[in-house]
Amino acid sequence: MARLPRLGIAGWPHLVVQRVHDGQLLARDDQDRQAILDALKEASRQHGLSIHAYCLAADHLHLLATPASDESLSLVMQSLGRRYVAAYNRRHARSGGLWSGRYRATVLEPAQYLLDAMVFVESHAWRTGQFPRVEDDVWSSVRHHLGMRTDPLVSDHALFWGLGNTPFEREAAWRRRLEAGLSMAQLQALTQAMRSGWALMPEVAAAKLAVSAGRRLTPRPRGRPRKSPVKPEDSAKPVGGK
Repeated sequence: MARLPRLGIAGWPHLVVQRVHDGQLLARDDQDRQAILDALKEASRQHGLSIHAYCLAADHLHLLATPASDESLSLVMQSLGRRYVAAYNRRHARSGGLWSGRYRATVLEPAQYLLDAMVFVESHAWRTGQFPRVEDDVWSSVRHHLGMRTDPLVSDHALFWGLGNTPFEREAAWRRRLEAGLSMAQLQALTQAMRSGWALMPEVAAAKLAVSAGRRLTPRPRGRPRKSPVKPEDSAKPVGGK
């Protein structure tokens, strides 16, 4: 079966993961990590991608971002691969690819899922036990949203601004949301949608958006299509309708 085209829909937030090959590291030290962020900042400005949240994990990169055009996300990820991977190979005297296949992404219905996706991204290191406090992850956007620094890579989404009327209110509300975390069902829904490439939104909204996307955004129902029910009067008719 042919692979579905990757989702890329202008004006809608996308939750993205780019993994590296087994046994490889996304970055070996802070110089590599800074190189990733520099490459992302340049590419996102060049191709029109607003990054709302990110985290650099040991073996993958997470982004939550809204593209200005249908091609923006793909162009940014291509640029990141060319610039960062080439520099990484030169610096560490290696050759070959670093990415484990193409990136995975899902389109999110923002009102229902965007803030959950932000929590998913920014609490990753803390949630997986790498740090005792959520703000200890300096290689993510979490410290930006907690008011501990200004991150030039981040473009705050309107829904984040809606958490409070002042920076203090927004930061306090965001800390509460991060520390409350996500349920197992929420984590599974976000992870499965991102891995599968299907949109995470109500079926009606997905059906409307599929027209502009040029592909289905949700999987077809499993099993055979239901047959139309047979009316009693039809079943009584003999063959040929006489």
